[in-house]
Amino acid sequence: MTRFLSGCNGRGSVPKSAAELENELISQVAAFTHDPLGFVLFAFDWGVGALVNFPDGPDPWQRDILSVIGDRLKAGMSATEAIQIAIASGHGIGKSALVAWLIEWAMATFEDCKGVVTANTENQLKTKTWSELAKWHRLCITGDWFKLTATALFAKDPKHEKTWRVDMQPWSEKNTEAFAGLHNLGKRILLVFDEASAIPDVIWEVSQGALTDSDTEIVWCCFGNPTQTTGRFRECFGKYRHRWVTRQIDSRTVKITNKVEIGKFLVDCGNDEDHDFFRVRVRGQFPSTSANALFGPDQCEASAAREFPLGSQDYAAVILGVDVARQGDDSSAIARRQGMYAWPIRVMKIPDTMLVAAQVALSVSEHNADACFVDESGGYGAGVVDALRQMHHSPIGIQFGGKPTDPRYFNKRSEMYFELSNWVKSGGKLPDDKLLHEELCAQTYTFQGDKFRLCDKDEVKDRIGRSPDRADALALTFAFPVQKQGGRPSGSRGDQYAPSPFGERGIW
Repeated sequence: MTRFLSGCNGRGSVPKSAAELENELISQVAAFTHDPLGFVLFAFDWGVGALVNFPDGPDPWQRDILSVIGDRLKAGMSATEAIQIAIASGHGIGKSALVAWLIEWAMATFEDCKGVVTANTENQLKTKTWSELAKWHRLCITGDWFKLTATALFAKDPKHEKTWRVDMQPWSEKNTEAFAGLHNLGKRILLVFDEASAIPDVIWEVSQGALTDSDTEIVWCCFGNPTQTTGRFRECFGKYRHRWVTRQIDSRTVKITNKVEIGKFLVDCGNDEDHDFFRVRVRGQFPSTSANALFGPDQCEASAAREFPLGSQDYAAVILGVDVARQGDDSSAIARRQGMYAWPIRVMKIPDTMLVAAQVALSVSEHNADACFVDESGGYGAGVVDALRQMHHSPIGIQFGGKPTDPRYFNKRSEMYFELSNWVKSGGKLPDDKLLHEELCAQTYTFQGDKFRLCDKDEVKDRIGRSPDRADALALTFAFPVQKQGGRPSGSRGDQYAPSPFGERGIW
């Protein structure tokens, strides 16, 4: 900004007037009508003040997208068809910053530009997309031309505030008018989808139908983590690839990403770069075609066939997982795991919670268990937990739908099953139990936003005709890391697991 405020008009040292500076700025900005990269380099003081750590400006991938849009505008493409850009990426690459730059460029370089920005959730729009726009709007040299509110960016000129604006618009399948009404004949339209994987197909369809104005500059940009194997965002990279300019950005190639954290992700995924979690969160690749299956039959069989020398797991804590029957046709199940070894699961059809608790107490005493995790979802296991405490034991009640320890997961059930999956892949031994294997193979998952979400228990029951009691019991043994009494911690990574949050002597 100071490059204008301190300028001279060429007549010795006489400063330029505010009007002269403003006219000069308008003239220079107009030169970037079809050059978004040039605008971004010009409009922000790169390497100065708040941007002191960014002397080189945008990251190479951001420059690429800005250049592609500019090249297509200069070629006149938008006069006959919309410029459609789809970016699938890992996390932390700076896509919200790019969205902000695109909005600032579109508004500053074309009078009466209209636009809509939407995302997977209203919270995403407010706390991330719009928050990032506010940051860059303060830094933009043309920021004074427009007013930014909680839901819109529009011209300060009262004559244009209704026609020169970009609105933040949460999507609604029951109210699509905001997208259907996006017309601006002879002008410019900017449409941005953030976290596009989670935006329903109907919003895509309505938006595409609305962007039909002739002789109008139309730029439609979609950003998101590639979390879904189906849907319109996925089809941008497949069925409709001929309509879209597509890029898949690996977080490791971007300067600003946290490489240490990415390294932790890789370790969590068994150093398997093709693990779907790593593919989506880091590589910007869509899940594999079999991504909705957390376990495979061959994987379960191979795990059951593993052999361990007697006593090889004595270093680890003994952990019990108890799934309590929810309905008359369900069974209660007790799973026992020590380190990388899981014993055959005990299944009981006992309708009385006191009797179930008595059997659990016997298992605790018989195996000298260091921890016992009981499913309390829906309140069914609460009676067992209370009864065990009356017997002077210390069970830990677990809510499958509760908050996970790791924010990458949608809920506690998702977290436990993901840990169980990693354990199997890293050498854990499952019992040779065909019913257990069937229950594990019936577990499917998807991504909700950037969170790993396992299918609901009732979905599995519909799929295999019974409740996955055995699998749930075994998954419960991964609820938390557990300290072996007088020994080292034990969890999904054996003796490499982090120390127990329950203290040196475990939770018992």
